[in-house]
Amino acid sequence: MKIDAPKIPAELPELPPIFTLCSKDEYHLGALSDLTIEEQDASKVSFEKVHFKNVTITTSTLTMMEITDVIFESCDLSNINLTDAFIHRTLFMNCKLMGTDFTGTRFQNVRFQRCIGDYANFRQAKFKQVVFEESSFKQADYWQSTMLKTAFDECHIDQAVFSGTKLDRVDLSSCEFSSLAVEIEDLRGCIIAPKHASSFAGLLGLVIK
Repeated sequence: MKIDAPKIPAELPELPPIFTLCSKDEYHLGALSDLTIEEQDASKVSFEKVHFKNVTITTSTLTMMEITDVIFESCDLSNINLTDAFIHRTLFMNCKLMGTDFTGTRFQNVRFQRCIGDYANFRQAKFKQVVFEESSFKQADYWQSTMLKTAFDECHIDQAVFSGTKLDRVDLSSCEFSSLAVEIEDLRGCIIAPKHASSFAGLLGLVIK
């Protein structure tokens, strides 16, 4: 599946350190590194063509963010509120996203690569051309999400919640899990490996002997 990479220059000027974010702030064409941003409350902040490296954001609510052509490298965004965001042509690489709240967020041409996103919240999110690869999203919640051209490649997704999410053409065959929260009607067309069949036997009322 083709994922459009962030359209970002190889060399970017270093942006001044950010310590306060205000609603509707805009940041363009720059790099941010080795920085901690904490206790922020803002909406509709925009980042375009920005490379974050070793940036930590804590105890913050940043709703309706617009993120386009952005790289997050070795960043920690755990437990922050990023609800109702729009994230386009973005790479999350070696990032911590544990408990991050992406409820209602739209993801398009996004790659999660070697990330730890256990307990992340993707409820009612919309995914189009999105890949999760070599990552851990155990007990993540994808309740009533829309997944178009979405793939999970060699991910740990045990006990993830997919209830109300159609998994047609979603490939989970290379993933590790013992159980998922999912409705039987949503499994039609989902691609799994033979080893996963027992995980869904209970939904069908089957007893494996």
